[in-house]
Amino acid sequence: MRVIFMGSPDFAVPTLDALVAAGHDLVAAYTQPPRPAGRGKGLKPTAVEERARALGITVHSPKSLKGAAEQAAFAGLEADVAVVAAYGLILPQPILDAPRLGCVNVHGSLLPRWRGAAPVQRAIMAGDTVTGVTIMQMEAALDTGPTLATQEVSIDRKNAAQLTEELAKIGAQLMVAYLADPGRYPPVAQPREGATYAAKISKDEARIDWSRPAVEIERQVRGLAPFPGAWFEANGERIKLLEAEEEEVDSRFRGDDGLVLDDRLLVACGEQALRPTLLQRAGRAPMRAGELLRGFAIPKGAILP
Repeated sequence: MRVIFMGSPDFAVPTLDALVAAGHDLVAAYTQPPRPAGRGKGLKPTAVEERARALGITVHSPKSLKGAAEQAAFAGLEADVAVVAAYGLILPQPILDAPRLGCVNVHGSLLPRWRGAAPVQRAIMAGDTVTGVTIMQMEAALDTGPTLATQEVSIDRKNAAQLTEELAKIGAQLMVAYLADPGRYPPVAQPREGATYAAKISKDEARIDWSRPAVEIERQVRGLAPFPGAWFEANGERIKLLEAEEEEVDSRFRGDDGLVLDDRLLVACGEQALRPTLLQRAGRAPMRAGELLRGFAIPKGAILP
């Protein structure tokens, strides 16, 4: 098929590679414009732009697709289908209608659960035991279109990065299977029941609140690892927490939220306690708790704010 690919982050790259490997004609790749990044704030292209250019695919990075000229150029590519994976821009109706088979999306959840920008993080943080990938026919509303194919995945103890990587690979193969024979995948309307919205992660959600149950904080840690990373303050410094384990403690420690209970950084929470195991100080590489504590004292009896 003649395919327009539309995606931006690392999640989208396996689908792009799979389409090329399957022999489709990638007539263009659409992606978000380069953004300032790093200490120098130089413009950095998206992962999709870097990969598409390496593959010799023409790249377009408009700030918007609402203009008539941009829509005419898109339609002029005469694509059979547009494959979308975490593109990041709203697709107006003329864009949705331009390809012969419309726009088909790889979404990292089992729709209608977790429509929106952060389905992987929200599934982990909510304590879901399973999630998955949905191939969906796109329509104007956010992630409400009929589903074409799904595959379930167990979350287990995976963090956001691990789960995203797994879902990206599965989504790529599921999309290739769909495009090989679209007739085998009739559209199914999403049920109204069970719909949830995966809002974009805000900066405020990254700070750890020790008054919450340890099980919820552990899910926060996994859901935000490695970026933006859950964090807490110690000795006036912000510490990013990348891995942790819940531990049971005596009920007498309830109400001592943030109290360090031993010399190995067991922290009392609103319910039970949390044992940080992988942490990161600003400007340094991640390190195990024992290594951190050798050069950065957080003694028993300290109270973390």
